[in-house]
Amino acid sequence: MTPITQLAILGLGLMGGSFALAARRAGLASFIIGYDPQRDVMVRAVTDGVIEQAASDPHDAVRDADVVVLAAPVRAILQLLDEIAPCLRPGTLVLDLGSTKRDIVARMNTLPRHVRAVGGHPMCGKEVAGLRHAEAALFENAPFALCATDRTDAVARATAETIARALGARPLWLDAAQHDTAVALVSHLPYLMSVALVAAALETEDTAPAQLASSGFRDTSRLAASNSTMMLDILLTNREAVLNAIENAMHALRTLSALLAVEDEAALRARLEALAALRRAWAENQHP
Repeated sequence: MTPITQLAILGLGLMGGSFALAARRAGLASFIIGYDPQRDVMVRAVTDGVIEQAASDPHDAVRDADVVVLAAPVRAILQLLDEIAPCLRPGTLVLDLGSTKRDIVARMNTLPRHVRAVGGHPMCGKEVAGLRHAEAALFENAPFALCATDRTDAVARATAETIARALGARPLWLDAAQHDTAVALVSHLPYLMSVALVAAALETEDTAPAQLASSGFRDTSRLAASNSTMMLDILLTNREAVLNAIENAMHALRTLSALLAVEDEAALRARLEALAALRRAWAENQHP
């Protein structure tokens, strides 16, 4: 991979800020310039040493960049791609961190042919947002989904993989549609299940559930505290896959409900034990 002289990061929230910190720790680029629509965020990013320089606008940020990272909500990324396209130098790699990929990859396919582009999605994050929560270790041991576009050549592939590994993540190449179907099940559905749990347990006049809730409820409801604006962006740009995931979950719940209703203890036990074994097998195969 050709050394990165200038890295531009558009969006300096949790993901963009963490990307900058991880890149600086890894010595990934000689110079990091950043842009965020909130000026106070850029000031803090420079003051705290997250980036070297704040750009006046997206055009200013990408003009001399070797690599451009788009760390914004999906629909904002789509707008940024249109906005920065005329300013990108030949050979510049554009990499996004958006949570859904089909729309972004389709838009990347329209970038000028002299530009390289890869769709990206690091599978990490927190239920809290903002630069103040950014940390260099956020990407460590996390899968980093990479999706090829019409602007992905061998250099783009190698550079994207090198960047992911430099952050401490594990690059994984997927088709955009395959990615969106998978994350609907393992990322977007868990958020909605967490929200549904909060609604079922806490939207009641009975105060006992809230008083009794402890570690189990805390763990399974954690995602419900996620930024709703960010999650709406994700859900609406992956609507079909999310709806299918919801139906899968409802089918699983209906199966358990039916067994419980007829008190079929043997069948219910078998189902619960099979799913517990599946969860244990998954956990054992995870990277440390």
